[in-house]
Amino acid sequence: MKMCLKILIPIFAFHLILTTVVASDPDPLQDFCIPNPKSTKKDDLPCKNSTAVTADDFVFSGGKSAGPFSESGFASVAANPSLFPGLNTLGMSFVHADFKEGAINPPHVHPRAAEMVYVVQGRVYAGFVDSANRVYAKVIGEGEVMVIPKGLVHFQMNVGKGMARVFGCFNSQNPGTQRMASAIFGSGIKEELLEKAFGLSSNELRRMRRRFES
Repeated sequence: MKMCLKILIPIFAFHLILTTVVASDPDPLQDFCIPNPKSTKKDDLPCKNSTAVTADDFVFSGGKSAGPFSESGFASVAANPSLFPGLNTLGMSFVHADFKEGAINPPHVHPRAAEMVYVVQGRVYAGFVDSANRVYAKVIGEGEVMVIPKGLVHFQMNVGKGMARVFGCFNSQNPGTQRMASAIFGSGIKEELLEKAFGLSSNELRRMRRRFES
């Protein structure tokens, strides 16, 4: 028995070390990988031949103007590898967002990335909530940056006069976005559970579902 433990413990320890080492994203194996749109593979677009790559593949012009505004006065333009091929395999992406006066970016999470929020124009109330339900929020102005830890609920609101614009940078090419209200009230969770969880009546819950169901 003692001999077995002497053999198994080092093997188990080595397995833990190996698992930790390979758990991170692999480094790129080439300078860049511009996806080849002519490929017939759906899940894994091979890289263009480098001779077919141009400087335009590394330039994104979609952020020159605001995207379409929602009814609440918020608009965003995201840059990810599908829209900006030069980002592919680099482990980053970004978004620029515009806020009409008083508009909000409601509470949401990016499950696969931390975010840096840079205020380009205006004054924005920004913050996040940690896993102990403590809120860290303040008004930040032009030239200021706030960092949002990975996977935490966060939000922004234009509290200045006129338009506000922010630039968000992610340490993932696919950070994902999950808006809290839509995830809870628009996803089809059983009504009885939501009524008990939030103390809502059936009528109140139906109103919430109509508002957030996609």
